[in-house]
Amino acid sequence: MSLLQNILPSFNRAPAAIENSASADLGATVKPTYEVKETAESYALTVSVPGVTKDGLEVTADDTQVRVVGRRAWQQPEGWTSLYRESADATYELVLTHDNAIDADKVAAELRDGVLRVTLPKHEAVKPRKIAVS
Repeated sequence: MSLLQNILPSFNRAPAAIENSASADLGATVKPTYEVKETAESYALTVSVPGVTKDGLEVTADDTQVRVVGRRAWQQPEGWTSLYRESADATYELVLTHDNAIDADKVAAELRDGVLRVTLPKHEAVKPRKIAVS
């Protein structure tokens, strides 16, 4: 089974078993929309986090999970009443688990116009290799 097949069911929606004490400190959270694509060299994670700046963004990767937390910087003006909001005023949190196939030391992230793009390079051991036949 490919890693992507392992990841998609387990790049799961942050079940209660995975939540840690840091999640409790965030208050109400919203899971952002995201997409995972696989290439031979890496995985590409695209996360929609509108209203989040680089200062309010935290991306962590370790041996078993990738975690994205985004806090919005916008504050409602005093005396202002909204008639309609497309999104809740809550912190974004996305926790994706994996089976230790990602090289956490080489993870790169870029935020532009409310879209976070994270490159998750594969460990050399899980990359496909071409074997010469003699």
